[in-house]
Amino acid sequence: MAFVDIHSHVLHGLDDGAKTLAESVEMLRIAASKGTTDIVATPHASGQYPFKPDLIAQRISEVQPLVDVRIHRGCDFHLQADHIEDALAHPAKYTINGRGYLLVEFPELAIFSSSDEILFQLLDCGMIPIVTHPERNARLRVKITDIARWVEAGCYVQVTAGACTGRFGEEARACAHALVERGLVHFIASDAHDCGRRSPSLREAYDTLLKKWTEERIRPLFVENPQAVLTGHPIDIDISLASFKRRKWYQFWG
Repeated sequence: MAFVDIHSHVLHGLDDGAKTLAESVEMLRIAASKGTTDIVATPHASGQYPFKPDLIAQRISEVQPLVDVRIHRGCDFHLQADHIEDALAHPAKYTINGRGYLLVEFPELAIFSSSDEILFQLLDCGMIPIVTHPERNARLRVKITDIARWVEAGCYVQVTAGACTGRFGEEARACAHALVERGLVHFIASDAHDCGRRSPSLREAYDTLLKKWTEERIRPLFVENPQAVLTGHPIDIDISLASFKRRKWYQFWG
């Protein structure tokens, strides 16, 4: 199985992920040993960690020759006013490989009342938001209806591999499985930060989910869907799995 991981913090010295070149290399070797062939390096773009595309490119050029996993560029985009304005002005700057898909992280303390408007603005500018790890956000865990509405609008959802196996607690695990059950998960990614508790392995999550659902149901979350993100292609979603019918985002304004 050739996994594709669209969310990781494997580049050293950019955020709270890998600290050294050696740790970056070890994390990527773990990923390769567990079946990952492609990984997106997604340093935080936040008030605490400024987004530096040139430094990201430099780090990739340093690490890539030392590992077998193909490294792609992206970011963990925090919803802050200045970042949103910059992304709307420069749509390719923050997206994965500059091809449209954008990892979007909601704050943990509060969910904006204007969340719909923000996501729709991103969509209108040609970016496709991927809401990251809602199962680990206590505020989002109780807003499944909101998540379903965002998916209807054209957004996607990424769940953390470790949450699927219980590494982030029972509430996160239960929410992750409930989202999969409702057809509201489109990607499983590692959100790796180190070589231990938050390692870049997707294998355990894949095996866990395969015990509950079929390979036909689970494989796209690890392989086909993330592959489409790398190239900017549309994702083939089986809407029969979900409890809603997808609509174009602009239909919400009618």
